Amino acid sequence: MSYESDFGQSEPLPVQISEQQLSEMFNAVMVRVYGWMTLGLFVTTVASLLTLTSPALLNFIYSSGWVYFGFLIGMFALIFAIGRSARTMASGRALALFMLFAALMGVWLSAIFIVYAANSIFFTFGLTTVIFVLLTVVGLTTKQDLTRWGPILLFSLLGLILASIVNIFFFSETLYWIITYAGVLIFMGLIAYDSQKIKKMTYAAAMSGRTEGQVISSIGVMGALTLYLDFINLFLFLLRIFGRRR
Repeated sequence: MSYESDFGQSEPLPVQISEQQLSEMFNAVMVRVYGWMTLGLFVTTVASLLTLTSPALLNFIYSSGWVYFGFLIGMFALIFAIGRSARTMASGRALALFMLFAALMGVWLSAIFIVYAANSIFFTFGLTTVIFVLLTVVGLTTKQDLTRWGPILLFSLLGLILASIVNIFFFSETLYWIITYAGVLIFMGLIAYDSQKIKKMTYAAAMSGRTEGQVISSIGVMGALTLYLDFINLFLFLLRIFGRRR
């Protein structure tokens, strides 16, 4: 007999595993998740700064709406490719795709250094880091089940995306700020929710009888990507509030 895991794979029935083994496996997974997430943020930062030194690349990306949105579509395609690799436990390929995604994100975000003053960018990055750490701790330590937040956060995120698309055509400053503050709240919630979700997925995978290496392979990269995206989006919304435009 089997059951379906969070990755849609058929798993054996749960096995007995001690609390200490669960804790050790979870710690190993989170070390890998945070390590890869930090590496992704570093790659993004380096790629962004290098792009600033290439006016030709900046002009190529931002001179045409078609190129700009094509760039975005390519990054979305990479997200799906990373998820596919993680589900098949091809962790090496998934990690390589994640680093490629992080580099492309850095190229795409390079314009913020043109729009905003550098000191306000670094301040906002530091603020985002503090908020991220606090909410991650909350998500991993709270006894409250955050599962019920999932549908609420998902529909809120979809509403945020739709409102952002609508405002491209209406240019409403009021709607702009509503979207901004809503985005901050939504991604703060997602950080806590996704942190707890990674913990639950790790425990479920461990109870299914997988080895520690298999658990890390199946959860590590996707966990890093999920928290990376939460961090980047929270940073961008906070930058709207605290960023000082040039």
